[in-house]
Order: sequence, then structure tokens, then C-alpha cells
Amino acid sequence: MAEPGPQAPARGSDDVRPVLLDAGRHRLSGLLAQVAQPRGTIVALHGGGMNAHYFHGGAAPELSLLTIGAAAGWNVLALDRPGYRASAALAEADQNFVAQARIARAGLAGFAATQDVGAGFVLVAHSNGFKLAIHLAAQAADAARADRGGQLLGLEGSGVGRHYQPRRFGIHPDVPPPATLAQAMEVFWGAPELFPADTLRGRRTFLEPSAKGETAEIHTWPPSFPALASRIQVPVRITMAEYEQWWIADEAELAGIGGLFTAAPVVETCLLADASHNISLGWAARPYHLAALAFAERCRLRALLAAGADSTSETAGASAPDTPGEAAVAPQPRQRGRLSGV
Repeated sequence: MAEPGPQAPARGSDDVRPVLLDAGRHRLSGLLAQVAQPRGTIVALHGGGMNAHYFHGGAAPELSLLTIGAAAGWNVLALDRPGYRASAALAEADQNFVAQARIARAGLAGFAATQDVGAGFVLVAHSNGFKLAIHLAAQAADAARADRGGQLLGLEGSGVGRHYQPRRFGIHPDVPPPATLAQAMEVFWGAPELFPADTLRGRRTFLEPSAKGETAEIHTWPPSFPALASRIQVPVRITMAEYEQWWIADEAELAGIGGLFTAAPVVETCLLADASHNISLGWAARPYHLAALAFAERCRLRALLAAGADSTSETAGASAPDTPGEAAVAPQPRQRGRLSGV
């Protein structure tokens, strides 16, 4: 059961408050911007060593995904992923991404059972949170095939690729750690001018110890990514920062990543200008969050068109003549092509 408060604020409210979700044997903390009669619910999943405040940094309030999303009529639920904050005591064996996805699905199911989530969920995820989101979307596809629903409209993710940067510290054991503050800034953050001045001063708000169980999967991710991606059956949008520090990120690599999602009806890719790995904490956060919201709207529209086609099909079937050889043909939802740079 979620504990977001008794009543949703009016649409456009900038009220963001803590939330606790029951997830079976566990509880997940996070932040919630909730509106009346939501168009849908964006679920934001942070990366490693962060928490939900990654999407609601205080250095420049106009960059917040929660504020932007609520103003546009969407609930925004930024979770502290399993293994962080309220669930920091989670056993290391339950911190891998398969287990995280199982726990997160339980929490989201409980939230949907007690709160108005609108048309459904759109995942907006970063780095290790994107890895979790891919597992969630793959599990949702399996659940849909088993007629257990899924309520997932789409997936937007950033900061995950197929190939790590060559000689990346933290990936290649022979690469020494940064020796100076300036080197550390470059390795973990990028150019200072990409971020509001107060971002790092407020880092205690959004930084957390990394969950050890997920860190153990650093080297197993690249070979497991293609099989997971091929199971996802909802629209996908992939964003890479222009100055990405962890992954190889260019248009050719983005095209290769997009090609992994062979069952997705739509795949969009974007190389985001003036951004480094931690997109949602930098100045590029606002255009990124607005683009993610536009993608969420496209996912919502696609779902509504598909539901309308299903309804038309049922109606046509019920009223179809009994004449042999005659069959009502329901209009099909339009299939959109693969987009780049949207």
C-alpha cells in the first residue's frame, strides 16, 4: 500500500512529498508529485550511488522532472530503487536487477491498486536504473503473455549502452583512480559549466552508497543486454549524453542499441547536446525531461488508439452478420517508424 497522502493536489501543483510503497516483504521509499485525474504516471528510476532526488535536484528547481511532469498533468513517482534508502538493508542476493525488478513490480502494483495512475506507467530511467527498467519491461511482457496485465506504456532510458568507454575507471582494473579534484570532476561529472553552480554543494541530498549486488553485474551487463532488449514489447526511447563518460555514445552506437529492441513497436534515439552522464542534474535536464514527457504523451496516445481499435473490433464482432465467408475487419492502430533525434 502506498502512503502518498489522502488527496492528490490540483493539476500543476509543485507539491513533492515523500512516499513509502509496500512491496511484499519490503518497502520502497521515494518522492511523489501527484495530480488529480492524471494523464498517466511516470516512474523515475535513478542510477547507482544516487537516490530519488536525482530527478528533483534543488540547485535549479525548474529542472525537476517531478515539477515539470506534474505541471503537465502527470503523476511522477521517483523511487529509491531496491537496495537504497528505505530498503538499504536488502540482502545483497536481492540487489541484482532480476530481484530488484520483482520487488519494484510489487511496489508499483500496490501503488496502482490504491492510487489513480491514469492511462498507465511510463518508465524514465537512468544508468543502473535503466538496467532495472529494462528488466521491468521484459518482465511486463512476460506477464502480459500470461494474461496478468502489465500496465506499462513505454520506456525512456539514458546512460546505458553496449560498450564501455575504453580505459574507463571503475570498469578496467588497471586504470588508476583520479588523483586530483579536477580529474575526479571530469571522470564522474564532466565539465563544470554543464551543471548549476550549487549542484555539487547539495550532493548529500542525492548521493547514496551504491548497492553492492548491482555493482557485481557491471561486467555481465553487455552480454545480457541483447536478449533482454529483444523481449520488450512497448515503445522505447534511448537517450545518450553528448559527453557521456561511461559508455561509447555516438549516432552509430545509438543505432546499434536501438536495433536490439526487435519486438518494440517504436524505437526512438537521441544524442542529447550539452549533457554528460548525469543528465537530470545538469542544465540539459529541462530539455531532456520535456522530451521524455513528450515521449510519454506519444505512448499514452498509442495505448488509447490501440484500446479504441480493440473496442471497435469487439463491437464489430458482436454485430457481424452470420453470412458464411463474411468477417468484420477492425481498424488497426497505425504503426510508426523508427525515429532518431526526437
